[in-house]
Amino acid sequence: MQSAHPSDNPEPDSISAPSDDAALGGDGHGCHAGADELRRAAEAAGNSDVLERLATDYPTGPHDQPQTMCPAFGSLRVGLRMRRTASVLCGSACCVYGLSFTSHFYGARRSVGYVPFDSETLVTGKVFEDVRAAVEQLADPDKYDAVVVMNLCVPTASGVPLRLLPKTQNGVRIIGIDVPGFGVPTHAEAKDVLASAMLRYARGEAEQGPVQAPRGGRSERPTVTLLGEMFPADPVGIGAMLAPLGLAIGPVVPTREWRELYAALDCAAVAAIHPYYTASIREFQQAGRAVVGSAPVGYDGTAAWLAAIGKACQIAEDKIAAASNAFLPAIQGAMAKAPIDGTIVVSGYEGSELLVARLLIESGARVPYVGTATPRTPWSEADRDWLEAKGVRVQFRATLEQDKAAVDAVKPDLAIGTTPVVQHAKEQSIPALYFTNLISARPLMGPAGAGSLAQVVNAALANQARFERMTAFFAGVGEGDTAGVWDRQPRPRPSATAHQPAPPSGGKSGGKPTNASARKAARPGGQDRC
Repeated sequence: MQSAHPSDNPEPDSISAPSDDAALGGDGHGCHAGADELRRAAEAAGNSDVLERLATDYPTGPHDQPQTMCPAFGSLRVGLRMRRTASVLCGSACCVYGLSFTSHFYGARRSVGYVPFDSETLVTGKVFEDVRAAVEQLADPDKYDAVVVMNLCVPTASGVPLRLLPKTQNGVRIIGIDVPGFGVPTHAEAKDVLASAMLRYARGEAEQGPVQAPRGGRSERPTVTLLGEMFPADPVGIGAMLAPLGLAIGPVVPTREWRELYAALDCAAVAAIHPYYTASIREFQQAGRAVVGSAPVGYDGTAAWLAAIGKACQIAEDKIAAASNAFLPAIQGAMAKAPIDGTIVVSGYEGSELLVARLLIESGARVPYVGTATPRTPWSEADRDWLEAKGVRVQFRATLEQDKAAVDAVKPDLAIGTTPVVQHAKEQSIPALYFTNLISARPLMGPAGAGSLAQVVNAALANQARFERMTAFFAGVGEGDTAGVWDRQPRPRPSATAHQPAPPSGGKSGGKPTNASARKAARPGGQDRC
């Protein structure tokens, strides 16, 4: 994390001071005020248009604030993954520390820029001048194509106007976005906030004249842009399925460098693999591109998707049939070789939960419930219709409480979900898998995806007896007095000499092994191991 060192002599007449600092507590720690207070402050500071746009693109659910990690992590992750792109945060120090830590935990290898502020700089408007000075300091065309500045909760609520930043600085593009926790429900959707802002900027550049070509040059065939992050092998598999249609795979949005944005816009159609990228979809539609929902997952999903892509790109029926005949039998065969037998509850916040549920069901699993933290959109309707026809309850904008209630009600053989859902299931001796690290880290599309889940899912299903042994062994640990939180004053224990007989020889607790000796005995050979 790098702290910017802006000039001490801002231009005093360049911007009016943000208003209603009282709503922020006057100490720069307004994020503690709560979502409602922050919204009110943002509206009073003239940011009602920002809130209206966020509310339209990302309608909230029953919870009034994210139940995932800070939403800004999504946009920060997109910026940190792009070549020649600098990412700068403007927010409370605690928030910036947490976002930087999380980003590096997930493998970021670049510094995160930070513009500090306090109540005085917020009230006087100097924080905007500090942001502008930081942009001027960073905007080196030899190093960067773009500098992205992200307002967190307090600057957004204070009305810090990133829209007034210059569009370019020394030939470097300047992108300013607001990603407050009280306006963006999930970090997955914050990826769309930045991706759409970049697409809008790139579309404006392309409308003005020639732009950079992709590193490998333009494709000779019409391309299909993929919308949403996915396992790296999936675009390759999708490209193979598009080849019989005379189509090629385009960039994946969010892209890994700026020049890919032009190639993404220069496509025949857009595949909304993750259907919640509503703002990015709007940019593609304004560029005149057709958008297709769902994905080539499983037998039914692949057949429907190939037909939809073929129709959107005006491909002849015989070519669509040829592509289907080439891949559908292979998908069916792969699933037949790797069947899944069990009742599974699926939940998460990645946006691909419905696709995973489809693949599990076609592989033989019973999936009575699917919960996703992302919203229902027109591009998720095909998946929702298919799942509900199979008797699945699909819950958009699912809360943690709803996901845990599904585990309690169904008592599945396996729970797939977020960390707290996994913990909740394991406490009941139900095997569970963390969606992000264990499910998203596998291909889902086409023949490669057909059998990919079976290995990890069947291995987890086979762990039921192991979980029961573990539960029995650790019974009572972490509960009641052993939880580390006492709700009453501890009582003194009776004297050991007056009320307890002396322990028999060979042990200290009535002949029963201590926890340490029990664990040693439970290990193979009864040996201690590191």
